[in-house]
Amino acid sequence: MDWFSLLLEGLTLATLVTAHIAFTCRLSGKPAKCRYFAGYLLFLCAVDAVSRALALGEAFAAAGELLALFTFSRLALKSSRPLSCAAAVLAVYTSQLSSGIVGSLECIAFIGITGTPLLYPLVILAVLLAFALCWGSCQLILKCLPPQEEPDPYLRLPLLTSVFFFAAEVFFTQTVYGRLSVPAPAEPGKHLGLLALQVLGLSALLCTLHAYRRACQGQRAQAALDALSQAARAQRTYIQEARTREERTRSLRHDLNSHLTVLEGLLNTGRTEDGTAYLASLRTAAEALSPAFHTGSAVIDILLADKLETARGVEAEVSLLWPRESGVDDFDLCVIFANALDNAVRACLAVPEPGSLRITGRRQGNFYRLSFENTCPPGPLPPMGTGLRNIKAAAEKYHGAMLAEKEDGRFQLHVLLDISGQSEDRSEQRP
Repeated sequence: MDWFSLLLEGLTLATLVTAHIAFTCRLSGKPAKCRYFAGYLLFLCAVDAVSRALALGEAFAAAGELLALFTFSRLALKSSRPLSCAAAVLAVYTSQLSSGIVGSLECIAFIGITGTPLLYPLVILAVLLAFALCWGSCQLILKCLPPQEEPDPYLRLPLLTSVFFFAAEVFFTQTVYGRLSVPAPAEPGKHLGLLALQVLGLSALLCTLHAYRRACQGQRAQAALDALSQAARAQRTYIQEARTREERTRSLRHDLNSHLTVLEGLLNTGRTEDGTAYLASLRTAAEALSPAFHTGSAVIDILLADKLETARGVEAEVSLLWPRESGVDDFDLCVIFANALDNAVRACLAVPEPGSLRITGRRQGNFYRLSFENTCPPGPLPPMGTGLRNIKAAAEKYHGAMLAEKEDGRFQLHVLLDISGQSEDRSEQRP
């Protein structure tokens, strides 16, 4: 291997390492570190040496890059499995596609100049052009993908399309072009056709990822709409309960003088036992006007009474005192308690034996910790649904967190909220 081939190979590997590691770190939201580039460069050098020694071709090199990027994303960046797969496939495919497009342009441009001194700078320029095209394509892909704050189960859908594009590009690269060798010019029509196919491939990938982003935005908008609808139903329940209580209070107040006259007459005539019984009935009527729960929050009281009324046969225990000045909007309390209680009651009713539900709350410094523990059917912890996503969004809105666990037939949900009142105004930050 002469000096120019060594220079060309080193430049190509350096551009690959830079593009792959930078794209993978950006996609996962983690900072890129120097040791990432160095370790990946050593691995690519080893893969390239084995590929050349055994004449395994471009497919082996691409497979090695995929494995290295996937392992790097899982172990070093701690990304989820779907996100690691997507990062590896998209990064390697984009570099292969950029090399293929520039390879087509090389084959067309090199007709008539093969063997001239101008060939060497043009080949180096082609490598740099491939890197620039790869970098620009990676930036477009990052803009087309939705933010990855959390693992998305639907990430596998565009990943399948990307795998198909990647396999086709590897076939083109292996059968027509060489990544590290100077391409041999051939008939221009053939390379123009391949160039058009590869440009269409890049366009199709970007359109697919853009459609995926719009679908994710629609899913999040639907989840926000569901949260708003659920909170609106909880507010209507609260208003209806308040109206009913007000009507009962007005009725009792209207008849209070009559009740006192009857009670006075019973006592004046010496019918003490009848007066005591009548007084007990009045006390029962007065207690019926009070809420079943006294947590310090009218919203929580109404939701507990409404949700637990449907849980016939479920043993419920509530130990909760909500602080008067918490800074948490009633809307967000509706989202947290409505979703948590719906899931808990549904799980309790799904088990054959009588279920149990325990709700506790405790202040921890500037934070308040809510815990929901209930019986549930056996099996692994199910994936996070819309209800838990809404609870998590409400918790993070108050600089808190949510944790769901399942052990020995019991499901536990912990929600931590910042109630210091020193956070920024959240009144406009509806989920």
